[in-house]
Amino acid sequence: MNVCIVLATHNRLEYTRKTISRLLEDPTEEFDLYLWDNASTDQTAEYLKEGLSDARIQEVILSKENVGLTGAMNYVWGKTKAELVGKLDNDCLVTPGWTRIFAKAHKDIEKLGAVACWHFPREDFDEMLAEKKICEFNGHKIFRHPWICGSGFMLKKKSFVQFGPWDQGNHVGTTKYFLKMALSGYINGWYYPLVLQEHMDYPSSTHSRSHRLMFDEAYRDSYGYKTGKLKSEEQYKRLHKEILDNLLSGPYEPKYYCGWRAKVKRGLLKIRRPFDLFRREIT
Repeated sequence: MNVCIVLATHNRLEYTRKTISRLLEDPTEEFDLYLWDNASTDQTAEYLKEGLSDARIQEVILSKENVGLTGAMNYVWGKTKAELVGKLDNDCLVTPGWTRIFAKAHKDIEKLGAVACWHFPREDFDEMLAEKKICEFNGHKIFRHPWICGSGFMLKKKSFVQFGPWDQGNHVGTTKYFLKMALSGYINGWYYPLVLQEHMDYPSSTHSRSHRLMFDEAYRDSYGYKTGKLKSEEQYKRLHKEILDNLLSGPYEPKYYCGWRAKVKRGLLKIRRPFDLFRREIT
């Protein structure tokens, strides 16, 4: 199955260089790559236009305004003839060969929705908590959840056609999009054994700008900072822990995240997490 990847950028050229270099590291990995810049104010646009040479790069699009990641996805995925479409942010280092793994899974699993590279540190993945959510489908294992991360993922083009364009510039809408797919019977999640991607923005990454810059400067171009949700490194770590706890301990059935079940689930998770930690200590 042929693959189309859109890589969206906005400033942080140091991240972009590393992200693209890793993505193109394996010359045998086949995909059509579209590079989309969201009105960067540093030297990113010049680098994308003049600093790269690879036959897999189909087009470099320099947007005059920041239309967000979803704007880039809607444009590129809408025009491609590829059977599979994926997206990568400019701050993630993927595992070479990831597109082959995901393409094979999509070929073998008709109802596979969105499948992703794991975006947290590998040591944060608790095998005991996760085991109940790891399911096998036609020789492939998926760590299931109704929604996934927004980078290093892939879905079928026909799924994009079925569910329509993404809400442009709406991060919350991304989660709702995946949830809508799950409610329609699609299988979302992370491939297992985990296919890793290193999120360079994460404080534990050796590439993180936070090691040499003040928080405001290091994260000013990130989505969370722009929306005011992330104002300190401590807040960043706390939010990621909350997300991780939900992924590991929350049910994968989408119905639990809708209506009255969502309220019940939030209450149960507060109880379940300490119990799961206690169970891990005594086994």
